[in-house]
Amino acid sequence: MRKLAKKVAVLALAGLLVFSLSGCKKKAKKDQVQRYAWPLGTSSPEDTVTQLYAEKFAKEVSRLSHGKMKIKVYPNSTLGGDRELLESCKDGDIPFVVQNTAPQVTFLPDTAVFDLPSAFDTIEEARKAVDNPSFYKKMEKVYQKGGYKLLGYADQGFRVMSTNKDVKSIKDFKGQKIRTMENNYHLKFWKALKANPTPMTFSEVYIGLQQGTIDAQENPYEVIVSSKLYEQQDYVVETNHLPHYISLIVSDEFYNSLPKDQQKIIDQASQIAKQYAREASDKRISNRIKVIKDSGTKIVKLDEKTKKDIRKAAKPVYGQIKKNISKDLYRAYLSNSEIKE
Repeated sequence: MRKLAKKVAVLALAGLLVFSLSGCKKKAKKDQVQRYAWPLGTSSPEDTVTQLYAEKFAKEVSRLSHGKMKIKVYPNSTLGGDRELLESCKDGDIPFVVQNTAPQVTFLPDTAVFDLPSAFDTIEEARKAVDNPSFYKKMEKVYQKGGYKLLGYADQGFRVMSTNKDVKSIKDFKGQKIRTMENNYHLKFWKALKANPTPMTFSEVYIGLQQGTIDAQENPYEVIVSSKLYEQQDYVVETNHLPHYISLIVSDEFYNSLPKDQQKIIDQASQIAKQYAREASDKRISNRIKVIKDSGTKIVKLDEKTKKDIRKAAKPVYGQIKKNISKDLYRAYLSNSEIKE
């Protein structure tokens, strides 16, 4: 009943549009006109790279199909949070989803490969890693096994730390109460730095910082500025501990129900949207850094010794992740990283 209610809600939203469509799970005819738009769900706010990625993908699908294929983007968890979106996508109720990879670990354990900390010095290196044909083909199989078709990865740059304590060496992480997502690997990483990680609902982070319940938090620059977290912090430390990847996925069943020409359009649109989102992310990060600096909050860049100390401390996290994911996947992701085994 729950799934049925969810599907009815999705179709009701999509039905408000004047576009057309054959059902998500029915074989589409080559020249069939859509009666409603295919829904694409995200849990992110509208003023984010995630939204830009999703909107660009929808726009390109329409352009490449000369208006015959339509996608409607629903942000802000309108169609459900990350877990619900993944479940609905697998079922085919919501064909397309754009989201960060962290929530996918529960459904697709091999996506924990993206939780390997401090693996890359630059975002260009991280992008090269996920675009590596050998690695990408392995990830396609991971998603396919779970019921999804992977269409690509954009990102919001690296996750960084905001805090009220100046960080000059690895010793300065000790004892800091830092908010993290509910991800065991993230928690173990911060514990390895002798910080005191605390999972917390994101909506409570600003108040937590304001009231001193937590000392610090970690997120991409995009989130730190859009949620005004920098207002409660004296420093933003470029820990760059994890790339904040954003995946674009589609229900595998839905994708395979489409004619080859429509599949080709979706593939082409996803590549255009990925590049667009990456370029937008780079521009927005520069702007976000300026906003933070102008507010009086200082940007801290870690020296090479501290970076090496962090990598050394994080080795146990690598060991645990390596035990829980495909060894081939592990090696492929780190093929161009300073960290190999």
